[in-house]
Amino acid sequence: MPSPVSGMTIARLAAAGGVGVETVRYYQRRGLLETPPRPEGSGLGGGVRRYGAEDARRLRFVRQAQAAGFTLDQIGELLALDAGEDRSRARALAEARLVELDARIAELEAARAALRRLAGACAGGKGPCPILEAFEG
Repeated sequence: MPSPVSGMTIARLAAAGGVGVETVRYYQRRGLLETPPRPEGSGLGGGVRRYGAEDARRLRFVRQAQAAGFTLDQIGELLALDAGEDRSRARALAEARLVELDARIAELEAARAALRRLAGACAGGKGPCPILEAFEG
């Protein structure tokens, strides 16, 4: 009996990965996912590409790597490393991403602190709102 993820259409693959069909096609154009050959014939499944468990695993990998903030180019490199098991390069990519995330977190914390100051100044005063004035300049 085939597994539930074997022989999936692109729509089922997309649903399994929590994305739309066009996203799957985009990942295929970017080389992140394989495009299976279209089978010949007009019988059951004829002409419809089928995807398997490895395609679903790759799609989940791409989505999780995106959620971690990796770019599609970096994800492509990670996928290539996955095949070659180059742990040191994968670690270097992850560490570089951590540095980027730390910098972004610092920016967001500074923005939050500034907005808190402006909100506090706005709450107790008269005259023009300091929040609106800050964004006008």
